[in-house]
Amino acid sequence: MNAIVVLVIGALGIGLGYGWYARRIDRDIVQPDPKKATPAKMYMDGVDFTPASRNVLFGYQFKSIAALGPIGGPIVAAQWGWLPALLWIILGTFFIGWVQDYASIIVPMRSEGDTFGALSYKLISPRARSILLIFIYLYLLLIMGAFGQVIGVLFLSKPAVPFGILSVILMGLLAGQMTYKWKQDIILTTVITVVVAFFGIWLGQTGFISGIFEGLNNALGAGGVKIFWPIVTMIICYLGAVLPIWRWAQPTNYVSFWIIALGMLGGVIGMIIWHPSFGDFPAFTGWSVAGLGPLWPILFVTIACGAISGWHSLVSSSGTARQIEKETDALPVGGGAMFMEMALGVISLLTATAATGGWDAFKEVYASGKFGVFAVGLAAFLSHIGIPTSFGVPYGMVFLTIMGLTIMYLVVRFMRVASAEFLGDTIPALKNIHVGAIVALILSLIVIWTGVWQTIWVLFGGANQMMASLALLIVTLWLMSQGKKYAWTLWPGVFMYVTTIAALGYTGIKALMAAFAGTKVTGNIIAGVVALALIACALILGYDGGKALMRKGEAVPAK
Repeated sequence: MNAIVVLVIGALGIGLGYGWYARRIDRDIVQPDPKKATPAKMYMDGVDFTPASRNVLFGYQFKSIAALGPIGGPIVAAQWGWLPALLWIILGTFFIGWVQDYASIIVPMRSEGDTFGALSYKLISPRARSILLIFIYLYLLLIMGAFGQVIGVLFLSKPAVPFGILSVILMGLLAGQMTYKWKQDIILTTVITVVVAFFGIWLGQTGFISGIFEGLNNALGAGGVKIFWPIVTMIICYLGAVLPIWRWAQPTNYVSFWIIALGMLGGVIGMIIWHPSFGDFPAFTGWSVAGLGPLWPILFVTIACGAISGWHSLVSSSGTARQIEKETDALPVGGGAMFMEMALGVISLLTATAATGGWDAFKEVYASGKFGVFAVGLAAFLSHIGIPTSFGVPYGMVFLTIMGLTIMYLVVRFMRVASAEFLGDTIPALKNIHVGAIVALILSLIVIWTGVWQTIWVLFGGANQMMASLALLIVTLWLMSQGKKYAWTLWPGVFMYVTTIAALGYTGIKALMAAFAGTKVTGNIIAGVVALALIACALILGYDGGKALMRKGEAVPAK
């Protein structure tokens, strides 16, 4: 297999998925009205409800949904062979991924900006709201644990990374000021902030700057590094979670989008020039992989973002739906960003296959670090357009850090919203954004410092896909209540529900067995208990949701 062939297959998937299927659903079923007032305009508060340009919002949406999932997932899943991973990335996005992202914008936008908690109360049952909020909070905590170990322990501790990240954040703050306060042209704002951010990334790799952080790490020692950098990560997350969305999250993610998009573009051009083959990399290695488990259901939760991800539904419903300026922006923002993430998933798979050049080479690089495969592979692609690997590899590390960090502060933002919505009346202090954020950050640090990364990652993948199935359930109920066709959301939701129940059960039992055997006892017990709690929540929601579907089916003729 050649990298060019895979790129062509991916391009065909995007063309047919977005250009035909998504546009058909948008035109014939949803029928957006560009003249209808959206919640962003009706309830503009400058904090969460803020009308945004479609171009800015696309960058925000992509960078808010695309984290380490579409990078790490395909690389890990390549152990089953490149073919199952490629098929799930393309078909998962085509039939399920964009559907969830787009519909998760449409439904809250048409429902006064309601969160999924409020929608579950109205469409399923009062009990469903409480159960869903518990599920969401535990699920978000798993994201913080999975990403926090990678970002706070592995990436930010690299001497060449912190200054580049600081540059991106500062340019994000400047972009927000230029856009919303100084009313500057978006092109001028983009050029200035992105160019300076890239300069900062390069400067951070110079001996003087990186030497400062290397000296800091040496002073901290190995144990201190594992404590200090996760705390720095949490401080960044705190600021991103409590500041107005136009001040930090939206503009920082917009600038980050260009850092990522230009890297993707450079990688694709390098691949086209190089056109490497997969060598002896197998198309299929077998139905089960040691250390991971069976292809079904584990592959379908290992590759989450890039195919289908429940995290996207939270970004779309609680964030993007409150910033959409016109209803017709929902498809290019929600659907378009998801198909771009599919492209990132394909590129990530190619860093594991084409960039390494064969099965043995992949296993050698993979053994030294799962995400290192991407950094080394991207640098190899970029080297064919004249970018030296001395810059390409550190840039790949900054690329990965941006991918995770720009998601984490949104996770904390949604955690504080969920805790306030669920326990705010009982514990009024949680309605305070600072208290809610600090509680979320303390719990996150506990999971980061005690958890087993691979178990948390697979567990996060299972919870992530379960969130997707629950989001599709709510969307289906809304479509039924509006008398619209709903098969395009119902059956993908059923498939994800069954698959993720199986994945959570498998992972939870595996974690508890490891704990009883004396391996990472605390972390595995936490993972096992969380898995069982998520399954219990999912079963209750599935039961209540099934009854709601039957009620809606009797009231509204099926189409």
